[in-house]
This record gives sequence, C-alpha cells and structure tokens, in this order.
Amino acid sequence: MGKEERKEEQSNSFISFFKKLLPISEKDHGDKFTVKIKGKRYFTSLFIVLLIIEKVDLIFALDSIPAAILAITDDIFIVLTSNIFAILGLRSMYFFLSGILELESFIYIKHALSIILCFIGSKMIASVQGYHVPILLSLSVILIPILTSILFSILKQKKL
Repeated sequence: MGKEERKEEQSNSFISFFKKLLPISEKDHGDKFTVKIKGKRYFTSLFIVLLIIEKVDLIFALDSIPAAILAITDDIFIVLTSNIFAILGLRSMYFFLSGILELESFIYIKHALSIILCFIGSKMIASVQGYHVPILLSLSVILIPILTSILFSILKQKKL
C-alpha cells in the first residue's frame, strides 16, 4: 500500500473507527471476510467494504423510505416495519431489478415498471386529496403490467 493510499484510508473516519474496534489484516485475502493468521482471527478489507456498503444502504433507507411511506399511511407500525424491510432488502431488490433490465429476454419490463411508478405516484396524489385506492386494484395494477410484459417478451423472443 502506497503512502497516498494510507493517507486517504486514515482520513476516512468510518474506516478508522473499525480499525480501532476490530483487528484488520493489512494484506489482501481475496474473497474472504476473515482470515486466521498465527492463530488470531483478522477481518479483511473486503469486510470493511461490506460494512461501508451496508452503511450506505442504511442511510438511503432512513432518508428516503419514511417520506414515501408517510405519504401513503399514518400507521406507525407500517412505517416502522417497511423501514426495517427496506433496510434489509433494498440493495438486493435493486440488483435483482437491474439484472432483469439488462436481460435481453425481458425487453418490455421497463414499460411495466414505468406504468407501476406512474400508478404509485397517482395513488400518492389521490391519497393526499382524500381518495382511497382499494388494495385489490393496487395489486392488479402492479401484477398485470409485470405479467403482461413478461408474456409479451417471451412471445417476442419466440418470433425471433
């Protein structure tokens, strides 16, 4: 590790905090989160990267999810549980959706997602105006575009 890299690493308070708290190996150990060196367990830099990624997830979830949930409901239980599930699954869902969008086999999924996002925005505006959209209708407006886009994508692939 060069002098500039060490200086940059030391300036990051998040990394410095964990270096004081946990024994961190100075060497690169590939895809391992922990290693045993001379009988002592050390965490690797990959583990620190994982902590940083989860810190970003936590900040994003705590920052943006409550605003969207509070626009839909005042029920504190729903707000709290949706935040917990958002923190647990937001990154996984993002990578899942981005992976689907990159697949050439589901070429119409972007259209379905845009319909769903427009519906969610309309539903939020309607709730502010005092209108309630039934759950069955909401579920239908979410499932029908997704299933239709998948069906049309499969049919298009068979024609090719």
